[in-house]
Amino acid sequence: MFAFFFTMMFIYWRPKGINEAIPATIGAVMVIVGGAVNISNLIDISTKVSGAAITIISTLVMALVLESIGFFHWIATILANRANGSGIRLFWYTNALCFLMTIFFNNDGSIMITTPILLLLLNSFQLKKHEKLPYLMSGALIATASSAPIGVSNMVNLISLKMINMNLYLQTAMMFVPSMFGLFFLLGMLFLVFHNEIPKTLPPMTVPITPRSFFHHPLKNRSVHDYMKVSEKKMKLILLFVLIVRISLFVASYMHIPVEIVALAGSFMLLGWRWYALKMKPYDLLVKAPWHILVFAFGMYVIIYGLNHIGFGYYLVQLLQPHVANLFQSTFIIGSTLSILSNVFNNHPALMIGTLTLTEMNIEPDILKVAYLAMIIGSDIGSLLLPTGTLATLLWMHILKKYHYHILWSTYIKITLLVIPPTVVLTLVMLYLWVSLLFI
Repeated sequence: MFAFFFTMMFIYWRPKGINEAIPATIGAVMVIVGGAVNISNLIDISTKVSGAAITIISTLVMALVLESIGFFHWIATILANRANGSGIRLFWYTNALCFLMTIFFNNDGSIMITTPILLLLLNSFQLKKHEKLPYLMSGALIATASSAPIGVSNMVNLISLKMINMNLYLQTAMMFVPSMFGLFFLLGMLFLVFHNEIPKTLPPMTVPITPRSFFHHPLKNRSVHDYMKVSEKKMKLILLFVLIVRISLFVASYMHIPVEIVALAGSFMLLGWRWYALKMKPYDLLVKAPWHILVFAFGMYVIIYGLNHIGFGYYLVQLLQPHVANLFQSTFIIGSTLSILSNVFNNHPALMIGTLTLTEMNIEPDILKVAYLAMIIGSDIGSLLLPTGTLATLLWMHILKKYHYHILWSTYIKITLLVIPPTVVLTLVMLYLWVSLLFI
């Protein structure tokens, strides 16, 4: 218990910006030394974590390749031009960008890359602080919640899929439509909440968006952006390639091929193209790749296994088992429970312990799958109620602070209290109706 709370405290606090993998590793060592996790457990954890982590790292490497060739500068320019002086149009376009970034890559990568892009755009229009909030806040919420429709956009979702013995294809078939209803509802609520603060007319851009203007971007290699030119046609072809790789993940899942193999192949092909066509060796991106994700996920699972072995999972089983007798109960009880646990403990450990709990319950396979999907809704959307609910939100606040844009917790919670609870309820309702109609 001490190892768990020690780890979570340092992940929330992050003194001197320490990487979250460090406290997770220390906590895992405590659990192993304490004897709550043995060698066979470590081997089991490795098999569960490795494939998901490789998939997520591979997609992030692809995002880094695109960033290094100026792809996101190109997108930012398109957004600015298409807004055509309308702040409302810019609101919809920026949220569409955040959604697609998560769908094409993953939620952490979306936050890491799009947040500086949005700040660049908003600063170029010289918007006031309160006028920037609708774009930044809604973008972060949509980017994080958009990991719900497809399991491959979130590492912990992928890990849990393997534990439930559910493939990516089936998860998307059951989850995509209900979660998209939830996302559209969330975006509509955010627009209503921020409507008065969104500038109706944007002032002229005082600072043009150029590759050189990205020199503050955390993924920036200045020499690359200053001297490299990639045509718009090539940009579109690269985007098409990324889309094909993304679709291939679902085809692989349907054909029982490990999705990490497809993800690795896609990232290596894109790295190889960059090396061959642009004479840029892959070393720089391999160094930037977030390898700590693998360490963090492994460490957190060790800690959660330890919690499970000392009886926390058994307690949850006894608490929830009487309330998951049918599809309706399991959908709403499990979804609500994971929303609460995610906000208290963060969604990564919450979904981990929730999945372990589900596997120990004596419930029908169909109800088990729906209960898992309800957990995803609680973990990916319900967790957004508090800033501590997701690592992506904590990363977002850290990036904003780095760029001297501070958002108070009270400001954040005042918005999320209005939009997150009704979104969770609606999404759970849609999940229940969709699954009842087509799958059970």
